[in-house]
Amino acid sequence: MHTVVVGGHSRNIGKTALVVDLIRALPELNWTAVKITQYGHGVCSVNGENCGCAPREHAFSVDEEQLRGTGTDTSRFLDAGARRAFWVRTKQGLLAEALPELRRVMTASDNVIVESNTLLRFLHPNVYVVVLDPRVADFKESLREVVDRADAFVLRHTETEAGTAWPGIAPRLVEGRPRFVQPLGAPLPEALPAWLRARLARNS
Repeated sequence: MHTVVVGGHSRNIGKTALVVDLIRALPELNWTAVKITQYGHGVCSVNGENCGCAPREHAFSVDEEQLRGTGTDTSRFLDAGARRAFWVRTKQGLLAEALPELRRVMTASDNVIVESNTLLRFLHPNVYVVVLDPRVADFKESLREVVDRADAFVLRHTETEAGTAWPGIAPRLVEGRPRFVQPLGAPLPEALPAWLRARLARNS
């Protein structure tokens, strides 16, 4: 089994879109796709609302997607060709609570692709790909902690050099690794699935 993790420095820069593109481009890998969401203070991981649960109550929920065509992120994974898709929801800082269940899902899979940054605290994937958009100033703390572990970057725009757009992020971290330019909504560069396929083959 191989594990690929897709992260990104901010919201709405196409992390889910990249997961969908990679599933569609590499159907032979029989993906199990996982989306991880961490809710902030006062939001229950079971229902996504404030249900009055204690801070460590309802710590996580792991649900398998059963429906295609609904437009949810996990449904999009199935539409793209994933064999199975799961949504892991946890309260902020409690991802570790969900790991035993997540590991059971992963060990029952051929190959796993996960949308997350925080998972890097607990897992060493075979490949970690990070989505960057230099036009977006926000840079998640969860990525600052692990960006040096990225194997490759997908750039949503090249107007500003990635690595110079964010204070405290050394340009060499981006410039010294494979970079693939894919504006959001554009086709996946052919070089990216070829690179990923070769990378996974070396780890077999």
